[in-house]
Amino acid sequence: MAAAAGTDQAPRADLPLADATEIRRAMEYYAERDWTDGLPVVPVTESYLAEFLAQTRRDPDEVVLSMPHLNRQCTVRLAAINAALAGCRPEYFPVVLAAWDSLRAEGYAGRAIWQSTTGTAPFLLVNGPVRRRIGMNAAGNVFGSGFRANATIGRAIRLTAINTFGLRPHQLDQATQGTPAKCTACVAENEEESPWPPLHADHGLDPSDSAVTAMIIRSCLHIEARHTTVPEQLALDLAGTISRTGALIHETTSALVVLGPEHARLFGHAGWGKADLSRFIYDHAVRTRAELAAVGKDAIARQTRWRVPADHPDAVPDRAEAEGNRDDDVRVLNSPGAVLVAVAGANNAGVSAVIETFGPRGGPPAVVRVEDERGTT
Repeated sequence: MAAAAGTDQAPRADLPLADATEIRRAMEYYAERDWTDGLPVVPVTESYLAEFLAQTRRDPDEVVLSMPHLNRQCTVRLAAINAALAGCRPEYFPVVLAAWDSLRAEGYAGRAIWQSTTGTAPFLLVNGPVRRRIGMNAAGNVFGSGFRANATIGRAIRLTAINTFGLRPHQLDQATQGTPAKCTACVAENEEESPWPPLHADHGLDPSDSAVTAMIIRSCLHIEARHTTVPEQLALDLAGTISRTGALIHETTSALVVLGPEHARLFGHAGWGKADLSRFIYDHAVRTRAELAAVGKDAIARQTRWRVPADHPDAVPDRAEAEGNRDDDVRVLNSPGAVLVAVAGANNAGVSAVIETFGPRGGPPAVVRVEDERGTT
């Protein structure tokens, strides 16, 4: 057997050898049937599937998410098959199930949003001890490659969308351009380098719990701010990114602000909490009426509540104008709760990110506890 690509290491003599030809044949068999996302998948046998199902006490036929408009549903068994296809280890499966529970609670995944021309994708944030137990990345290159748990847990959701719900590109998936997050988007919060409690503890769970918070996202924008130690300046950078006119599809928007540890520490040392940052962004994420008019987004469509030009035949005043604020700045968020804050990444530079979310604007996030090894939550 040839040495592994990119290494000088020969295979260990004590490891069982597999028939590479048969492995390739199985992979091609899956690919020919469109059971992949374009990348090779792991062949799944009944015995291998049983290792995943053994990680939960839930019935294999239990439905974890339905899409009534497609008359299709995902069961625990189907979720396990796709997790195995994605390359997950069996011990990742409770996190995958918690992700499905969170997506169901969040509500948008079952309502055709994954078929949208906007190209939305699921995004998973993992908290608690499970991060360390299964080797998740919360630090450097957290949105990038290199960590099996992050990559395969997110991919498991995407493969299920393809194989169980039929959401293939050029077919039921109508994304105009899509986003790299459609391949996989799963990160762990860097709780150890955060000045604040983790996100799941902000929303009713104990820090010792493990949890997944799923949300539907449109894009990820990075904030390069290495020039300042003034919290207001950094917060204005974040607010300006959230309020960009290209993000204003609907009357208001929402976001997850993922602070790098350096930026989080800047706010923490200044005495800011997460709620302070969310409130500041809410107050300053604004556009003037003239700026909205310049891009044809100064009114709202009567039925869809999408932003349209004021001379559109279905246009009605937006909330700000209806409240008599014609000459005032227009807020693009409907409450401070529309901005969630988490910490992830390496503690080596002033870099953060704004994740543009598509979901409840101001309501609580869908934080779901991960089933533990005993099958309890």
